[in-house]
Amino acid sequence: MSDLNQLSSLIKSRNTIDGKLASIIKKSAQIGNMGEYIASIIFEIALDSTGKARGYDGRFTRGSLAGQSVDVQWRVRRDGQINIKIDAIPDYYLVFTGPPTCNPPYASPWLIESIFLFPAMELRAALHERGVQIGNNTSVALPLWERAEIYPIPRNSGLVLTEEQRKQLIIFS
Repeated sequence: MSDLNQLSSLIKSRNTIDGKLASIIKKSAQIGNMGEYIASIIFEIALDSTGKARGYDGRFTRGSLAGQSVDVQWRVRRDGQINIKIDAIPDYYLVFTGPPTCNPPYASPWLIESIFLFPAMELRAALHERGVQIGNNTSVALPLWERAEIYPIPRNSGLVLTEEQRKQLIIFS
């Protein structure tokens, strides 16, 4: 089989899988939509039904964060960056990340190896203090990531995971 034939076959398989994923989440099979869906179930987040809320994807429905807005992001690599809208600020950023590097380096597997919860106003203040330009792919310093980590190491007490949540997350690593 030539490379083109193999490529065609793999693309058809991917299309089938993407269709099955989309039928589960009722949105297109993009990593951002997938992350929002996973977060909504594990962290009990009511997603905005229109998908057009300015600056956030949904609101926490239980626990100490109930009612707080959250922007969910899933980055395939732990690259130290977050997408931050300039004109719309949620209460929190919940960021899933994959590994720092992938093998082969051009692969982008959808893995959840770490999760971070950033209080948005505190994050923006810290970035402003350091003179960091805010927008898509905003670079966030390592100490801020470490303070925000909730999984696998619970360094941020703002959202403490239950054993059940940890079990649900481990299947995505």
